[in-house]
Amino acid sequence: MPFGLVDDGELECLALNIYFEARSEPSEGQLAVAYTTLNRVADTKFPDSVCEVVQQGGEAELHRCQFSWWCDGKSDKVREMRAWQRSLLVAELALRDRYNDPTGGALFYHSDDVQPNWSRHFKLLARIGKHLFYR
Repeated sequence: MPFGLVDDGELECLALNIYFEARSEPSEGQLAVAYTTLNRVADTKFPDSVCEVVQQGGEAELHRCQFSWWCDGKSDKVREMRAWQRSLLVAELALRDRYNDPTGGALFYHSDDVQPNWSRHFKLLARIGKHLFYR
């Protein structure tokens, strides 16, 4: 995406992912979630747009998506306006590539309160806030 141009739909999808996955995290943790999403867009094994990456999987079943909030059966309505505004800002900064990727190229992450089976098959790149990031 050329410098200065941010697609409103992509911005909203990325901001929603940041909001639901990391709204309680510090800025670096939110950027890490944003960059992991963008790393997937850039990787040929994943869809080519932010919205497609965020919404991947879960179309037919609950809890079968890439990002848990997308298919958990709960409302996706934004309720915390301050956190939403912050998510929008972080999403825009990431889409404009205003920061270095704090994950070092991560394609996967999970909260530190779970230990998914898949995590042992990937290289741990970073621990940021309450998330572990892998490639």
